[in-house]
Amino acid sequence: MNQQKTQVLVVGGALTGLSAAVFLAHRGVQVAVVERHPDLLVHPRLRGITPRTVEAFRQVGLGPAIRKESFLGENDVFVPLRANTVADAYEPVEEADHAEFVDPRTYSPSTYAGIDQDRLETLLRDRARELGADIRNFTEVTSLDQDADGVTVTLRDRATGDEGAIRADYVIAADGSKSRIRTGLGIETDGPGELFNTITAIVDADLSAAVRGRRIGIVYLQKPRPFSSMMPHDNSGSRWLFSTGYDPQRESVADFTAERVAGMVREASGLDDVDVSLRPQIPGTDVTVLGFPISAHVARSYRSGRVFLAGDAARTQPPTGGFGGSTGIQDAHNLAWKLAAVLTGRAGPGLLDTYDAERRPYGGLAMQQAFARFGDRMAGGAQVELLDYSAVTMGFRYASAAVPGNHETDPIPAVELRAQPGTRAPHCPTADGGSTLDLYGEALVLIVGHDGQEWATTAKDVGMAMGVEVRSYVLGVDIDVKDGETAHDISTHGAVLVRPDGFVAWRSQSAATDPAAVLAEALRAVLARGD
Repeated sequence: MNQQKTQVLVVGGALTGLSAAVFLAHRGVQVAVVERHPDLLVHPRLRGITPRTVEAFRQVGLGPAIRKESFLGENDVFVPLRANTVADAYEPVEEADHAEFVDPRTYSPSTYAGIDQDRLETLLRDRARELGADIRNFTEVTSLDQDADGVTVTLRDRATGDEGAIRADYVIAADGSKSRIRTGLGIETDGPGELFNTITAIVDADLSAAVRGRRIGIVYLQKPRPFSSMMPHDNSGSRWLFSTGYDPQRESVADFTAERVAGMVREASGLDDVDVSLRPQIPGTDVTVLGFPISAHVARSYRSGRVFLAGDAARTQPPTGGFGGSTGIQDAHNLAWKLAAVLTGRAGPGLLDTYDAERRPYGGLAMQQAFARFGDRMAGGAQVELLDYSAVTMGFRYASAAVPGNHETDPIPAVELRAQPGTRAPHCPTADGGSTLDLYGEALVLIVGHDGQEWATTAKDVGMAMGVEVRSYVLGVDIDVKDGETAHDISTHGAVLVRPDGFVAWRSQSAATDPAAVLAEALRAVLARGD
């Protein structure tokens, strides 16, 4: 390999890394991805993504493809189940935050998407390549050196052994829970740490006699041992992901032979004579059983110079609650628009400091809530208060320099989102069947009350003076929505500034004496501009 150049190098080509590549390439950023595995894992790992995460993918044109791949219909709800075996009676896992279900369509144009991680990663890889991302599998990082102007990364082609270097302006480390980059940077973690270990296998087994037509998303089982689970990997009912805990002090992954796992699947299913066969999980190999540590920790910093941690490299958490994959995707979504703004000179480099300020507190919240749900579902009770699910997945609130004046961080139930600074902007259905959320993604947007035309005129002038695009939309004039001012908690003379990631940066609930000065000050703060 010869030394090459790219604006952003992403280390890790799984869910978070591929999401980062899509979000960056969509914004015109030159991006390369390196992944040590020869191909994507044939392993679901997650069963779906939250409405907020689907919203992020809508911005890059992936909404329809994700919905097409979803195993859930528009009106279906993913409900975890608990049972002794698959053949036994099921009971739903009742959690405190499920006491009163609110249809996500009341606060979002998107619903929960039931899509397995391997299928989602395939969509992301294809979309990233369509957008021009350079994706290199079977390539690993051997060293990383950064200076004031960029990062030099030494790579090794695992097929040929050839080494070379790539020079990047910035690096995103999305290399998993045991991130070598995080360790190499000396970034420590806080949290409970490793909780337990699990083995997984993709099995072919006709369990229709045990399922008996019942819908299963995931079922937590007592057989063959506590901390076991099964979930379907296709719609036929004949391919499954089997998982069970084990103690690495007493046994190893190698002890779980194909014959032993097949027997455990029979015990888990409640069918003594069902045929069971295992599938390889790593393309190009015969590896059928993988071991995964289940842990909970958060990095003490999401940034070291020009290197950023994202996804499991930044924080880990139990899979209960389904927060993990969506959290990593939204790490990438938050960071991508900021990197694009800095690389094009529209924002000052200080904007990149807000990635850690915004995403690390949320990483702690998601870890804590996943850990609480782990206790509630599998260990006999939650150890901390379970927050409203929509507040954790949709109603989190940022406090950083990119949200000038806001210091509030308490999550808000999604139905109560009213354009509070730091929150995801509210969803207002438009007359054409869309959403006001569809206005966000490409530029800064100013939502203006019906009688606030002066804000719109000012935004155009201020934006031009700063070399920044600000798109203005007057409620009831440029966009046809019902009760738009109420939804944004402004008067007809007010205005709301929304960032490209769809989060509210600033709000004036009424008119201003000098709107040009007020708006210019807000823009300079949001974009870390000293001019």
